[in-house]
Order: sequence, then C-alpha cells, then structure tokens
Amino acid sequence: MDTLTRMRAFIDVVEAEGFSAAARKIGRSKALLSKYVRELEDELGALLLNRTTRQFSLTEAGHTYYRRASEIVREVDSLADAVRESSGDVRGRIKLSAPRTFADAEIGHSLIDFARQYPDIVLEIHLDDRFVDMVEEGFDLAVRITRLENSSLIARRLAPFSVRICAAPDLIAAKGMPTQPQDLARLPCIIDTNGRWLSNWPFRGDDNDTISVSVSGPIEVNSPIAARAAAVAGLGFSVLPDFIAASEIASGRLLPVLDDRILQGGGIFAVYPHRRYLPAKVRVLVDFLVQWFKAREAG
Repeated sequence: MDTLTRMRAFIDVVEAEGFSAAARKIGRSKALLSKYVRELEDELGALLLNRTTRQFSLTEAGHTYYRRASEIVREVDSLADAVRESSGDVRGRIKLSAPRTFADAEIGHSLIDFARQYPDIVLEIHLDDRFVDMVEEGFDLAVRITRLENSSLIARRLAPFSVRICAAPDLIAAKGMPTQPQDLARLPCIIDTNGRWLSNWPFRGDDNDTISVSVSGPIEVNSPIAARAAAVAGLGFSVLPDFIAASEIASGRLLPVLDDRILQGGGIFAVYPHRRYLPAKVRVLVDFLVQWFKAREAG
C-alpha cells in the first residue's frame, strides 16, 4: 500500500469529520479507512487522530500533517489534471464554496448548467455565508459576492454587483419617500444579519465620502430572500442584492430608493488559491462561469 493512498484516506476522514462519514462519502468501508490511517500513523511514528466513541479530533501532529498533506495531494492532482487536459480528458471533483444567496438566486443555475455540460466533474458545493479559509479547509474554488480586498488569492470577476434599497409602494405612501440616506434612521428597516453592514448602512455622502446610517426595524433575519419577503409585505425598507430584488422591482411590488447614493464597485468573483498548477477542472469551471455571466449580461 503506497503512502499517497494512506494520505488520501487520512484527508478524507479529516474533511468528513469521522470514519463513518468518510466511508459513506467515498464509498469505502470504515474498517479499510481505519486500517489506512493506522498504517500511516505507524509509518510516521506519530498519532494523528484522537479516537473515542463520541469524539473525533486531530492531534497537534495531525493538524500539521493535514495542512501539508492537503497541499501535496492537491499538487499531485493538479499535475494529473494538466496531463489529462492535454489529452482532452477533464474529470474529477471540485470542492466549491458559495454563499447561500448565490445558490438561492437565479444565478445559482450557472452551477447546474455546468454540471449538465461536464458530467465527469463532480461539484462538491458547500453553501456558507462566511468567508472560508480556502487553503486551510481544502477548497478548490469559492464564489464571493463582495468588494474584493487585497488578498493572497487569485480572483476573476464574473459580473458586477450592487445592492438596492427597496420598500413596498404602500409603505412608501404611508411613511414617505426618503430623499437622503439619513431619512432611513426614522423609518422602519429590515436587517439582514448575514450582510456585512448589519444595522449600519453605508452610503455615498454629499461630498462623495462614505457615510453610515444607523437603522432599526421590526425584523432581523439572516436571509436576503426572507428580507425581500418582509419588504414586499410592507414591513420596512431593505438592502437587497440587485439580483435578489430585480424580479420584485420589475413587477412593481418593490420600489427602489436612493439609487444615486448606493456605493458602487462590488462584484461577483471566482476566487482560488495560488498554485503552481491550476487544476484543469477548476480552470474549466471558472471559464464556464465567466462565459455564463457574459451571456446573461448580453441577453
């Protein structure tokens, strides 16, 4: 049995957070995975995992080995991908992180369309609104909707992104149309607790500086879809991603306000770690997403 096979077994167990879960995920027996990990520990002369009936954890040596082993296995897989690419054979598994907002919206169909077109590539999609540590957690690619900060990661812009401040027509008729950002401080607002700003909403000020308005209201919820529903129901003004608000604005059920005061410069990005070899399967997915969004924008 070669070291690379044992190494892969160990990584599978760590990422699945247990032998049983790893066995179900990769289609091997729990006993076989346990055997591989035990042989790896014997080979290294170090305990990598603390095993009890109720608890699973990495030892300090296990943490160190997992980080380095993950890098080695990714490099091996990337090299194999590069060889396969030259022969036109692109296959494998992509571990992808994306926000729930992305998957819930129409643009989430980009991943479904990719899976249809590339049946030999398995998309392992993790939906999480936090920014994952791509290297530490072993992600091949992440979709991020943000203003991209300086980063050790590589990013390709898929599409522009902005937010809209929206409310139901009846609420605006009853409470009045805000004419400047500060007006929102006295109006009912819906707080998306998954957003970066929570109850302090940023705007472009009169002198093109950035100002922050403290808002409050009857609902705080960690979902832009739920925030949109609350806004449509007339419960308050809401900050919504443009691709979440678009259909309700088009139907007239929501009205946008203060568009000229919204901060611009955000985008939807495909982000991946610096690597010596970018896996062909990841390059294929990124190229597909770029073209998918370009076609959508043109259409």
